[in-house]
Amino acid sequence: MFAIIGIVIVFASVIGGYMLNGGHMGVLFQPLEWLIIVGAAIGSVLIGNPKGIVMGIAANFGLIFKGPHHNKEAYVELLSMLYAVFKLAKTKGDLALESHVEKPDESPLFAKFPGFNEDHHVRTFFCDYLRLLTLGTSNTHEVEAVIDMELETHHKHYHEISHAVNLMADAMPALGIVAAVLGVIHTMGSITEPPEVLGHLIGAALVGTFSGVLISYAFFAPFARNMQLCFDSDSFYHTCIKAAMLAHMQGYAPQVSVEFARKLLPDEMKPSFQELEETINNLPPD
Repeated sequence: MFAIIGIVIVFASVIGGYMLNGGHMGVLFQPLEWLIIVGAAIGSVLIGNPKGIVMGIAANFGLIFKGPHHNKEAYVELLSMLYAVFKLAKTKGDLALESHVEKPDESPLFAKFPGFNEDHHVRTFFCDYLRLLTLGTSNTHEVEAVIDMELETHHKHYHEISHAVNLMADAMPALGIVAAVLGVIHTMGSITEPPEVLGHLIGAALVGTFSGVLISYAFFAPFARNMQLCFDSDSFYHTCIKAAMLAHMQGYAPQVSVEFARKLLPDEMKPSFQELEETINNLPPD
């Protein structure tokens, strides 16, 4: 929502200020200049990044408008799911988790938490470490080290996605100059035209520089920042799972394990102790 409001403010301020100063909108409408700038920027991303990063940009660009994948309700559901899983493990032993871990799509336990269950990447992440428990893993320090390395790799991948968008933003002012130079070359080829024609051609060339700077600093650089903040916010989801998992491995009660995870959340995402307790108490029976 704020991204859309910001885009509207940028256009209203720049275009409105230009028109109030007596400018003509027709001069700014130069689709071929935009084609040069945006097309070359996209091409540079394809040249400089592997397929995974390019596909990641396409898959996650919507975060700019939607915000992070996980809101407060999602974290309440996650903490409730963690409680249910660890309660089952405490009452029936870690081996009771085996059927849920091996076939998570058929698990009636995970089915109670649709938001978590539909995120296959996170579910796989969680089930992989539950599988280690069912196999007898008990060294919390070793498990924590593996989780940290996996999360570091995961975070690095998403950092590269936002970094690629930021590099695109960095390139656009220079590509605007390229578009402007091409416009000047075209103008020099029409040097015998009357002044009104030359004026239009020179104005069109200068729009290239204007467009490159505007698109870079008003749009794509903020887009990259927005994406990175969304990725950072979503990382708390994995961190919650890690904290609760390690607490469970150290022998804490499910309520305590979940409380360790809850305490790590930022204030805007963190349910109160009473909210979480009420949700847990209202969970459907096993």
